[in-house]
Amino acid sequence: MGVKKYIPNALTMGNLLSGCIAMLFAVHDQMEYVAIFVALGIFFDFFDGFFARLLNVQSEVGLQLDSLADMVTSGVVPGVVMYQLLLDATDMPWDASLEDYHFNIAYVGFMITLASAYRLAKFNVDDRQTNSFIGLPTPANTLFIISIPLILMYVEYAFAKAIFENPYALIAITIASSYMLNAEIHLFALKFKTWDFAKNKVRYLFILMSIILIIFLHYLAIPLLIVLYVLLSLIFPEKDTINYSTKNE
Repeated sequence: MGVKKYIPNALTMGNLLSGCIAMLFAVHDQMEYVAIFVALGIFFDFFDGFFARLLNVQSEVGLQLDSLADMVTSGVVPGVVMYQLLLDATDMPWDASLEDYHFNIAYVGFMITLASAYRLAKFNVDDRQTNSFIGLPTPANTLFIISIPLILMYVEYAFAKAIFENPYALIAITIASSYMLNAEIHLFALKFKTWDFAKNKVRYLFILMSIILIIFLHYLAIPLLIVLYVLLSLIFPEKDTINYSTKNE
């Protein structure tokens, strides 16, 4: 097997390192850099599974390591981001006294971290999820969450700002996000076994609509695409059961 058996795990470590750096930026409320390093982590997360399958070096250690890396990049980081968003929405400064934090509503944001941990634990022991998922994958949920500060910074639509600056809306998003991570809903994965259109129509449709929405709506397209992803999965249900050693979130 040689060196090639270490390639997927090296990529997974890249995901973990990216998540650690993103977490530091999230703590300091530097959301542009959070988005960059989360995107890099998700890139590594996609290709570690790809190369594990390509090189036929899947392992139980790799599966567990992948989830541990995802717990940082797609679990802790979005929880901190939502915490920061709720702090901003409730005008709670970082230098507030500890007494002010005892019942601070911003802690609700960490529901996302808890729900992500539970999802990743379930994912590792569930042999139903390979080319399709049950519940929203943690990377998709993270993209949704990290898009919110980018929308607030760069999108001019007043209705979007009104929603994402409202603490009650953010709490509702947090609860919905936590539920969707563990919902018994089958969602398709962007994995192509063949390029046949009939067998992959939902994937081609999603990619086409993604391109159109991103061109016209930019960052605002990201949460809409996650919603679209769920809706398409419900309209075109897809289920499979394949050896879970090939799984990757």
